[in-house]
Amino acid sequence: MNPKAKRLPQESEPSDGIGLSLGQQVRAHVLEKIDSGEWREGDRIPSESQLAEQFDASRMTIHIALRDLAVEGVLVRRQGAGTFVAARRRQSTFLELRNIHSEIEERGNRHTTDVISLERVHCDMGLATEMNVAPGSELYHSVLLHRENGRPLQIEDRFVNPRFSPDFLEQDYTQITPHQHLMATGPLEEVEHIIQAVPADERCRELLVMASSDPVLLLRRRTWSRGMVATSARLYHPGSRFSMAGRMVVAR
Repeated sequence: MNPKAKRLPQESEPSDGIGLSLGQQVRAHVLEKIDSGEWREGDRIPSESQLAEQFDASRMTIHIALRDLAVEGVLVRRQGAGTFVAARRRQSTFLELRNIHSEIEERGNRHTTDVISLERVHCDMGLATEMNVAPGSELYHSVLLHRENGRPLQIEDRFVNPRFSPDFLEQDYTQITPHQHLMATGPLEEVEHIIQAVPADERCRELLVMASSDPVLLLRRRTWSRGMVATSARLYHPGSRFSMAGRMVVAR
């Protein structure tokens, strides 16, 4: 064992009374190195034999810990090359309405927006049903591409009821987000979320810079305000590098 490395308890023992097995210690060690930024995306981590020596563990214990982290998408294992830190998936909350600009900045990154289109449209029967308006009614339509540190992260395809936001098309969405404008326009009364994994069409692949085999994670969101459907948005994300999470307190 490396004399500089701290000897840890044997594999059958808990660690320092906190109930962690040696395999769990290895897992925690890897995650801490990644979360702290010491090991970055694409970095090769120590080999199984090096980790086995550091933790005074069997190769099988190390193998299982790294295998499980690879299954979870934290690591990438390449035959004959070693184990590497995987590209981290950007995570977004979906049980609450949050501004994508704030989410990106909270990660310490830079948010920018490309305005793809801003237009007036007349809705067909399907869209009229979705927005609870008469067929042929005029709606406002926006398509924006949100970037994190210049990398495409989300296509925001949104329909807005003009009765709710008459000046929606007049905003500069390179400076503010639709979320900021709409939340300032009226009180939020109800939110509906539907999450789907869908095949990427040509537009999604091009805007999100995705391989043809990559899935798209689609969040469909409708909001109600002042007794009407205010907006209906489809938020497209690259499924290979994005995930969503939610947490709620259950009343007892």
